Amino acid sequence: MSAADIARWRARMPAAFAAPPRTRLIRGLAAAGVLLWLAWALVQFGFSPQRLWNGLAGLFAILRLMLPPSPGEQWPEILQGLAESVAMAFLGTLAAALIALPLGFLGARNVMTVTLLRFSLRRLFDGFRGIDQLIWALAYVRAVGLGPLAGVLAIATADVAVLAKLYAEAIEAVERRQVEGVTAAGGGAPERLRFGVLPQVLPVIVAQALYFFESNTRSAAILGVVGAGGIGLQIAERIRVRAWDEVAFIILLMVATVAAIDWLSARLRRRLIGA
Repeated sequence: MSAADIARWRARMPAAFAAPPRTRLIRGLAAAGVLLWLAWALVQFGFSPQRLWNGLAGLFAILRLMLPPSPGEQWPEILQGLAESVAMAFLGTLAAALIALPLGFLGARNVMTVTLLRFSLRRLFDGFRGIDQLIWALAYVRAVGLGPLAGVLAIATADVAVLAKLYAEAIEAVERRQVEGVTAAGGGAPERLRFGVLPQVLPVIVAQALYFFESNTRSAAILGVVGAGGIGLQIAERIRVRAWDEVAFIILLMVATVAAIDWLSARLRRRLIGA
């Protein structure tokens, strides 16, 4: 292609070769606006290179104090706290999954045909998902007192809306021919849900519940910091007295526990869903 051909095509289709001046101006102003907003945010947060360097130096000092990790003299309490965290995660996830299952059916478009009820329920799910587990834990600590019960209630309340939404989306994606086959055999609405819908979504439901159990095992450690029991309370106490070697031991113990739960969950999911 000659230079004359390129000039002719550039005259016919200028946008294919370069953005028009107006577009370039808008892009430049937008980029400048983003940079100004970022600079303003850093100033508001008190960012400075000196402060960042001091923070990194303090972090490295803490990491040096963590080595070597040590269980300390109160390691039975650490194991008890870890067991409480795993139990909190299991009970909270189990309660959330059991409550979310019927709510998922009610929130599915192909099951609940009353638009107003389904829309209201889905918006309720959105509202509950906007509240973090930590907020629920603070509320339940005030309501039922310190201890693992507050953590179980916080995990269940925070997860039920998320699981219900996931279950509803899985139910909406089921294969219709299996449901139609149950209807053709004379089955009513309960039979369609039991034999046409539930077998299709059950592996997804169990897999989601197992994943949330693994995730909630980590979250239970944070909930314990605010008084909801579990291993988080042990971490908070040792941070308060600057026993960083014991904090490192607890962190390694939590990593090993989560890895074991992840391995078991993966095996269960493969048995339910397939390779």
